[in-house]
Amino acid sequence: MINREATARKTAPFSQSAAELHAALRLADGFNIDQMISEYRALRASVVKQWVAHHRSLADTDIEDLTRFNEAIDQAVTESVAHYTKTINDSRNLFLGVLGHDLRNPLGAVSMGAQWMERSGTTDAKQAKVVSEIKLAAGRATRILNDLLDLTRSSFGTQIPVTKTENDVAALCQEIADEFRAVNADRKLQVATKGDPLVSCDRARLGQVLSNLMGNAVHYGDVATPITVTVAGNDPDAVTINVHNLGSSIPLEAQESIFQSWTRGHDDGSPPEHSTHLGLGLYIAKLIVEAHGGEISVASNEETGTCFSIRLPRR
Repeated sequence: MINREATARKTAPFSQSAAELHAALRLADGFNIDQMISEYRALRASVVKQWVAHHRSLADTDIEDLTRFNEAIDQAVTESVAHYTKTINDSRNLFLGVLGHDLRNPLGAVSMGAQWMERSGTTDAKQAKVVSEIKLAAGRATRILNDLLDLTRSSFGTQIPVTKTENDVAALCQEIADEFRAVNADRKLQVATKGDPLVSCDRARLGQVLSNLMGNAVHYGDVATPITVTVAGNDPDAVTINVHNLGSSIPLEAQESIFQSWTRGHDDGSPPEHSTHLGLGLYIAKLIVEAHGGEISVASNEETGTCFSIRLPRR
């Protein structure tokens, strides 16, 4: 909650309009945006009612004055809503930034502790399983944290940073597929390469994108059919990576917004409390691909399944 006195001290005199100051004070008092706007509605109704009560007949000047009054109210509402929304968004982004910064160290300690225990070895099979689960859980939490930090960065208008070097993206796809095979023994992931797989990219960032797409395919795809990852390098100017799976398709209306923040791909019927996805993964993937100067798209239907495509310029 924003403190009223702190807000007043931070804001220089006359630097805010009356409408913006009204929004800041109402936010500090715990009003939601609907309650704030309702005050303007009540003000408009009261003034017009009093005006009409004191003017049995309205002259042309009265109509002009009423028009200007309504325009002023509309302008005040616009300024109040804009300031209220901006303050809420800034507070959210600050919270996410602080959360990400403060959680990095304890998550790092948990991850390093699990890795040390794994390297030291355990004679008890149950202990070994617990250590493995701690390591996987810490990894998932770290990926979620990274997504939140990337979202915060993009909210401030800053592009996700990438450091490009020449990489074999087919080898990267195979490496990530191996990681998923290790923890999903019942799933088949096939990687195929056509043409030259070399491209200038940020290996870690592109790996983040591929991990998200393959993870979605494992989560939503048909367990009885393989997931296929195809790297096409026949184009001298670009490399295309396709991640395909069969299973329930993504509705057309969902495809149109699937790369927006806080949007889930599609519902697989599992209870909401069992979901581990925030709806950020595909949004972050889009930001990373665009930071490389590339494009990401999806095509999905019941007959051919779901295919996510990434097109990356070689340089």
